[in-house]
Amino acid sequence: MVVPSSSPAAAIENGNPTPMQVRVRSVTPHGPEIRCYEVVDPAGGPLPPFEPGSHIDVRVPGGNFGVRQYSLCGDPHDRSHYLFAVQREATGRGGSKAIFDMVRPSTELTISQPRNHFALRRAATHHLLLAGGIGVTPMISMLHYLRRHGSGFTLHYCSRSPEQTAFRDLLQPLAAEGGVRLHCDGGDPSQGLDVTALLKDCPEGTHLYYCGPPGFMSAVAAASAHWPMGTTHREFFRPSAHDLGFVTAGEAGESNSDAGFGPPFQVKIASTGQIFHIPSDRSVLSVLRDHGFEIETQCELGVCGSCRTGYLDGAPDHRDFVLERDEQARDLTVCCSRSKSALLVLDL
Repeated sequence: MVVPSSSPAAAIENGNPTPMQVRVRSVTPHGPEIRCYEVVDPAGGPLPPFEPGSHIDVRVPGGNFGVRQYSLCGDPHDRSHYLFAVQREATGRGGSKAIFDMVRPSTELTISQPRNHFALRRAATHHLLLAGGIGVTPMISMLHYLRRHGSGFTLHYCSRSPEQTAFRDLLQPLAAEGGVRLHCDGGDPSQGLDVTALLKDCPEGTHLYYCGPPGFMSAVAAASAHWPMGTTHREFFRPSAHDLGFVTAGEAGESNSDAGFGPPFQVKIASTGQIFHIPSDRSVLSVLRDHGFEIETQCELGVCGSCRTGYLDGAPDHRDFVLERDEQARDLTVCCSRSKSALLVLDL
């Protein structure tokens, strides 16, 4: 059940983790398929603070669209409002279309307090940001922070055309200064940024952050595979069923309903010794819920990190888009991850 707090400021001051109500103050188009939504506290107070790279969960109005995650793309220094951008997806699950159709100035929305799974590493001497399409949104808050603190950065932003370049008015002056480089490929990635050449060297002290559509993410991951562990950081904004390794609800027809998530295995609860069978057609999360375990979730697609759980033994088959390589050595997301070993011992 969603229980909105009376004031965003009061919610964080009182340690109340429940969602909060905000009001849409403005809607700004960035090309034909992207809109930026500015939301404020209906009572006029400051919103909870957020770190660069943070996102919020937005309860999509109208129908059973549930919750969607959107990166905050405003200045973390300014708590008078939040900004988040939505790209209308013609082949999506309907959430972005519902927001485009139903959310206007004065609309009230239920959102979560900000969470951050894509944080800047403050110890880095230089921050290399790579964005594809709407994946630029978390980078905008990072740019605000890095410029204010005088930190070294370079942003490479890949889009199809100048007209489809979100936040162009903000980024063009930075491009003139040399900190931002805009790449328009006309729909042909071979005419855009050469990520292999860009990432061939990994200068000491540099950290890489990247966000974008699946093809972009795969290309950057391959090109940066030789970078030292802990220096590359990513955030997926639109995983596909293929990327997740299973067919997601609402995307499969009846003929795919028995495709399954993967081979069966068992999980053991370290604190009690209980052992549960995880069949091919069910997730660890769903089985744990059947046995009374209360685990927080939001997306159930491996992109929000809400269901992050520690493990003590076994070999997880990580299918999330949140955990860094070093974090995967101790944690997994039980909503989508499987197991390569016959038994996985959970730290529960």
